[in-house]
Amino acid sequence: MNLGTFLGIFVLMFLLELPDKTMIATIVMSTRARPTSIVIGASAGFIVQMGIAVLAGSLLTLLPVHVKDAVVGLLFLGGAAYLLFTPEDKAEAEGTREGETEKSATRWREILTAFTVIFIGEFGDLTQIQAANFSAKTHQPLEVFIASSLALITVSFVGAYGGQLLQRVVPLKKIRLAGGLVFAGLGVYTIVKLFVS
Repeated sequence: MNLGTFLGIFVLMFLLELPDKTMIATIVMSTRARPTSIVIGASAGFIVQMGIAVLAGSLLTLLPVHVKDAVVGLLFLGGAAYLLFTPEDKAEAEGTREGETEKSATRWREILTAFTVIFIGEFGDLTQIQAANFSAKTHQPLEVFIASSLALITVSFVGAYGGQLLQRVVPLKKIRLAGGLVFAGLGVYTIVKLFVS
């Protein structure tokens, strides 16, 4: 995988996670616990989930090429539909609900709470599905794992240390619109390519 593709995956995954419920959960948890604990726990949860996603994407590559491309294209379109048509209020409410925990007494408890919230919240989430897509499309699972994990770790830093400020500067609606349009483009391109080739 070249550097441009690596950076493209990093940027897309970063942008996808910003308006997501797990980002909101990270922000909420950081108001109730030490931000460093939240970063450590959330990052560990994201890494495990990206490992699962890349494994699923690698299994997709075992399908015949046309079937795999159809599945990947439909998943991109599904991700676009989610970003474009799911109100950000709903994602924000889900994230707030997931992030509300009691103030933890110990650092380990804070880390474990953050890990658990992110690990559970990320199952079947848009970024996990798209990491599987990228893995299947590029046939570069290690690179996708590293780019996706780094992007989501960066999001956990942003959420724990500056998430509320970021949302005031860049509205969630604009982030979701940009991500939805990019994914719609990728989905349409993948589907059209099936019929052209």
